[in-house]
Amino acid sequence: MTTTARNRMRLLVPAALAALAISATTAAAPTSSATTAEHTTTSQSHQPPAKSPKAMLDAWLRLWNGDLTQASGIISPDFTVHAALLDGGDGSSIRGADGLVAWIAQTRAAFPDLRFSLQIDPLVAGHRASVRWTATGTYADGFPGAKAHPGTVVTFTGTDTLRIRNGKFVEYWLNSDTLQFLTQLHAL
Repeated sequence: MTTTARNRMRLLVPAALAALAISATTAAAPTSSATTAEHTTTSQSHQPPAKSPKAMLDAWLRLWNGDLTQASGIISPDFTVHAALLDGGDGSSIRGADGLVAWIAQTRAAFPDLRFSLQIDPLVAGHRASVRWTATGTYADGFPGAKAHPGTVVTFTGTDTLRIRNGKFVEYWLNSDTLQFLTQLHAL
């Protein structure tokens, strides 16, 4: 096994979405002024915060399914991500609604039709909520090391745990099946 392969194996962690974001950043960063303007408008809109954890989680699912307008209503300016990224990072560079929207948009660039659905009802306890999901999407190309052909459908699972403060999400822990994801992309 080469050093590169060993390093890649060492970095395999439960963070498939984080892996998508890393690849999409290098492969499909927004280049048009319309995309930048759309991103700015989305993150600056003033929506009232969702009142119940259930409503917030519904908005969270819509956000990850591509409705980026949900972010400002449910994401705190202090929002932080905890995820083991393939580049060795911990997700702490993803901050606030703008950072999350950029991450989701970059993720969706590699998988434009990515759809998340809940496997079971969310769990809510005090100021924390957790959802177990399945994601399915069609690979559009651009993932480093992937040998899968564009058009390959991938399905993987994960769990999001979120902390709520003052009607908005302030922390996010991601745990997803990166091995399942990378195997389907023939990236191992």
